[in-house]
Amino acid sequence: MEKLKEIIEKNLENKTNEFKRVFHGRGNFYEKFNFLTVDSIDKILFIVFFEEIQKNLEEQLLILLDEIYEKYGFEVLILQRRYLNNGENEVLKGKLKQENYLVENGLKYSINFYNKNIGFFADMKNGREYILNNSKDKKVLNLFSYTCAFSVCAIKGGAKEVINVDMAKNALTIGRINHHLNDLDTKKVKFLPYNILKSWSRIKKYAPYDIIVIDPPSFQKGSFAASKDYEKIIKRLEELTTKDSIILSALNAPELDTNFIKNIFTEFAKEFEFIQRIPNLENYPSNNEEKSLKNMIFKRR
Repeated sequence: MEKLKEIIEKNLENKTNEFKRVFHGRGNFYEKFNFLTVDSIDKILFIVFFEEIQKNLEEQLLILLDEIYEKYGFEVLILQRRYLNNGENEVLKGKLKQENYLVENGLKYSINFYNKNIGFFADMKNGREYILNNSKDKKVLNLFSYTCAFSVCAIKGGAKEVINVDMAKNALTIGRINHHLNDLDTKKVKFLPYNILKSWSRIKKYAPYDIIVIDPPSFQKGSFAASKDYEKIIKRLEELTTKDSIILSALNAPELDTNFIKNIFTEFAKEFEFIQRIPNLENYPSNNEEKSLKNMIFKRR
């Protein structure tokens, strides 16, 4: 428990209003606490239990995290029991505002603690920075856009146009809000509520794209399974791109490694060459990088 406290306090040194994961146990790097994540979100300390644990261990953890809450001036303490079907967030201390925001690299994103998924995947930070730094004067296609964080980064980075595609209309509505929160011009942005695998003609209408972001769920019942559906996207890349186009191909499925992606490109998108794998954040340690998030960059020859 003392080691856990030491890690969290070290990560809270020089705390700012920006999001920071102060403990990540999900990569089995800290086996005793592989059920736990702890996030600092401005004045909110957000705890997630991914598994049910022994009552005495839970009590010890909550005492420790309450001490952290007091020491570092947090105003709201939230616990999510992710292992429950509803994954409901419980406010243990303080009062949660009706509208809440997360800040990353000075950009604001709307988050919702009344949902199981709060609306933001923080482990993708390095991928978003890549798009922020490489989108100037580019036309960007953002597939599985969810709440459009990649689009926010692309427009902030000077993209000339971004096409967001996601079948979840509610997520796209939050995406519009995220652009407005950052005073970004949505005249350059489209929000298309389509099932990607059934909408290639509509997506091709705006081609060719200079950058394509592919960031799907590893598995979404009834709509997408990376193991069999990822290749359906890769097969379409040559008709959607032109010379020097860049693909950010993301995957967060522990059972599928980097060669899974590389082999699909080799078979179905021969015009593209592998450039690099974007490093994961140091605050997300893992015993096996092949089981962790994979952000891979390919470029058309």
